[in-house]
Amino acid sequence: MAHQTAIPSVEPWVRSLLRIVVGFTFSLHGLQKLFGMFGGIGGHRVPFFSLLGLAGVLETIGGPLILLGLFTMPVAFILSGEMAVAYFIQHYPRGFLPISNGGELAVLYCFIFFYLFSAGPGPASLDHWVRKKAG
Repeated sequence: MAHQTAIPSVEPWVRSLLRIVVGFTFSLHGLQKLFGMFGGIGGHRVPFFSLLGLAGVLETIGGPLILLGLFTMPVAFILSGEMAVAYFIQHYPRGFLPISNGGELAVLYCFIFFYLFSAGPGPASLDHWVRKKAG
């Protein structure tokens, strides 16, 4: 029983850690698309005025905001939607199951962002710090 009572006390901090790691890795996808970093997409940057360019902007701006825990809930909602759209436009036409259509990351990011939208950023966040200062 003692173990069960200890878990809730660390959950907010683990949520913060999850948010930080996801924000960091997600931002790398944006840098890959917009600036051609890490090999780019097919060895190149994507056209800025394209759907992939829009995705790159959302990822490059949204990833660091998630990492910092700033405007976490609205940003996570937008990014969850972006990943749902990405899945159905890019992956779903290749088959239903994410394991066969290459959409595992899109599905995981979608639901992690949806979780952050519903649960909040956790205590290690700028949102938490701002709320604490204001209240």
